[in-house]
Amino acid sequence: MKPLTRQIHVGPVAIGGGAPCAVQSMCSTDTRDVSATLAQINALAVAGCEIVRCAVPDGDAAEALATIKAQSPIPVIADIHFDYKLALRVLDGGIDGLRLNPGNIGEHWKVAEVVKSAAERKVPIRIGVNAGSLEKQLLEKYGHPTAEAMVESALGHVRILEDLNYREIKISLKASDVPKTVAAYRLLSQQVEYPLHIGITEAGTIFSGTIKSSVGLGILLHGGIGDTLRVSLTGDPVDEVRVGFEILKSLGLRQRGVNFVSCPTCGRCQINLIRVAEEVERRLQSVDKAITVAVMGCAVNGPGEAREADVGVAGGKGEGLIFRKGEVVRKVAEAELADALLEEINRL
Repeated sequence: MKPLTRQIHVGPVAIGGGAPCAVQSMCSTDTRDVSATLAQINALAVAGCEIVRCAVPDGDAAEALATIKAQSPIPVIADIHFDYKLALRVLDGGIDGLRLNPGNIGEHWKVAEVVKSAAERKVPIRIGVNAGSLEKQLLEKYGHPTAEAMVESALGHVRILEDLNYREIKISLKASDVPKTVAAYRLLSQQVEYPLHIGITEAGTIFSGTIKSSVGLGILLHGGIGDTLRVSLTGDPVDEVRVGFEILKSLGLRQRGVNFVSCPTCGRCQINLIRVAEEVERRLQSVDKAITVAVMGCAVNGPGEAREADVGVAGGKGEGLIFRKGEVVRKVAEAELADALLEEINRL
């Protein structure tokens, strides 16, 4: 396991230094639409999102973000590119964090102005390197976006901030290619002590993006790399949060909501297990209890898994046994299995 990273804070959320890996997302709304953005942030917060990022493309968005920040239930990070004045405006508006690459802001004095304002307010800056937007000189040097090129880019941005005696820094190195992303984070983690925000960028839709993110983030987290994460999906940001927590739960790093277990079905199964499992999982999305629920289809592994869970069902022929805390509490017909399981969960 790699050594602990330096701890910073995004609002009240501790990042690095042994703090739990925080789950982030980004609003897909137009930041200038305050009501739509706040509605999405509230939905994200209900799903467990701990930090949210909003794009700031212009002055109107910067102004709106101050209102959004004041009403947001979770810390808000401003995503800034190229314009230092936008960074200064959102800092004045009370933002909790900046996603900003100092090398893209322009003259040194502009960066110094932003750093001075951020330091006064103790607002951290995330340096976000993306394989799709590396500096021209690095592409010429390496030929294409390599892990080494990404790390060199990040270190260049870091030096700009360190030269200004600023160390409230978080770093990300994202690519859509899983091996490249993993290699870049491993390389950087040996060279800096700053907390790392991990993710596979442009990962894809719910299906393909979840698989890519689970593989890439799972490798990194298992190796002790990752202080915050975002699962980047083409879809509802709420799904990003759910997938993020499932990845952390699968590694035993975080526990939020239900640990859901179900078997893959086979020729021995005599109930419509897929329908039952999908219905139970859907209804469990609103349950925030740290429990294990098992939905099993037959008599081979079913009773054992159901008995080990807090609440479980082991299917039979058109019916199933309901277990609670290792004991059979009743037998119910297939059509009633989902309702019966939820009733037992509510009794815990």
